[in-house]
Amino acid sequence: MVTVGFDLDMTLIDSRPGIKAAFEALSATTGVYVDADLAITRLGPPLVDELAHWFPAEDIEAVAEMYRHRIYPVHAIAPTLAMPGARESVEAIRRAGGRTVVVTAKYGGNAVRHLEHLDIAADAVVGDLWAEGKGAALIEHGASVYVGDHTGDVRGARRAGALSVGVATGPVGAAELRAAGADVVLADLTEFPEWFAGYLSEAA
Repeated sequence: MVTVGFDLDMTLIDSRPGIKAAFEALSATTGVYVDADLAITRLGPPLVDELAHWFPAEDIEAVAEMYRHRIYPVHAIAPTLAMPGARESVEAIRRAGGRTVVVTAKYGGNAVRHLEHLDIAADAVVGDLWAEGKGAALIEHGASVYVGDHTGDVRGARRAGALSVGVATGPVGAAELRAAGADVVLADLTEFPEWFAGYLSEAA
């Protein structure tokens, strides 16, 4: 049985509208300015990396907890959209008898909320992992392929010995994904089902 891992933000979901709303709510709650339009151009790394641009180091842990548990579920889930081809890609894996695991830097509870809201049926979700840190979860779940939009996702796939499939739908372009070592680069997930069928044929 083949297991395919996916990143979440800008791979399976377009979370920019939701994250923008959440950062705006965070600003209103804390009184600290956050440029939400800028923040959503650099999705991928952990939340605390973004908060470090706006909050003093001693406040980041508490602000992150507020954002994850009080603000994000209220403001970010409903506006977020499925990326084109996301449901079809997961369904192609299911039809082939495979499994899907989502491995993301996002807090796991919010990742699950997104997938349930958008009716994207992953078999497992692992949160709070970034770049090479994703490798352990991919190994644990036996993923032979990892799909993501960021060079950090390429590094995670490499750490796990998985085939790295880049999708040029996030802040990183196709050329940069290739330069980082992605084995395959797709324009977006609408190309994934056809690619996946070919991958299975070659592996048979």
